[in-house]
Amino acid sequence: MNVLVLLAAILFILMIMIGGKKGARSFLTLFINFIVLFFTILIMLDPNVNPVILTIISSIIISGITLFFINEVNSTTIPAFISTMITIIIMIVFIVVVTEITMIQGFSEEEIEEIGIFSLYIGVDFIKIGASMIIMSTIGAITDIAISIASPMREIYNHHPTISRRDLFTSGLNIGKDILGTNTNTLFFAFFGGYLALLIWFKDLSYSLGEIVNSKIFSAELITIFCAGIGVALVIPIASSITVLFLMKKSNFS
Repeated sequence: MNVLVLLAAILFILMIMIGGKKGARSFLTLFINFIVLFFTILIMLDPNVNPVILTIISSIIISGITLFFINEVNSTTIPAFISTMITIIIMIVFIVVVTEITMIQGFSEEEIEEIGIFSLYIGVDFIKIGASMIIMSTIGAITDIAISIASPMREIYNHHPTISRRDLFTSGLNIGKDILGTNTNTLFFAFFGGYLALLIWFKDLSYSLGEIVNSKIFSAELITIFCAGIGVALVIPIASSITVLFLMKKSNFS
């Protein structure tokens, strides 16, 4: 049996055993989001399409599927979705500026040899492509933090409906502080895990520490990690405030 099919089957069985129907929806969400990303990349190659606008649209679709398809529409997923969208819009503006200043778009020296026979004049804006790539790398972490804050805040409010806005907001921040460090480290070690072969290659090429840090491919990945960490940190107060407003407003109308 194909290894990919076997691993997918094991993952599906475990998600069904542990998560039940929600686990099955989570498994299906992986493939749906992959299809969305696949078509996003295909459309992004069209020179007439703005990659940043396309990224915003695909981020809305991916976040909506991840939050609403798995957990349905409720008082947890709605503020988490709104918080994710606000954070992504802020991050896209920030990332476009950072990408243009640092000039990390395009290909590095280590990659030029492999694509040297191809033309790089393909009519797309590599700055916007680079910014879109970074925001695509952060969308999962931002959505995860948003739902991780909104869900316990809802539980706190349901058990203590008389809690003040300030105390509920403070609780959201405290929850965010607990998960901020672990998520940032997850992003950091995901980079080193995925680019371990690159680091070994740097060693074989006898790169000094300064050459490694200043290499374009290494800097681009570190900037991606830092931007993802900024997005993770930024979504915490945004998700806390949006969840407070949503829960309090809902209670006023009920």
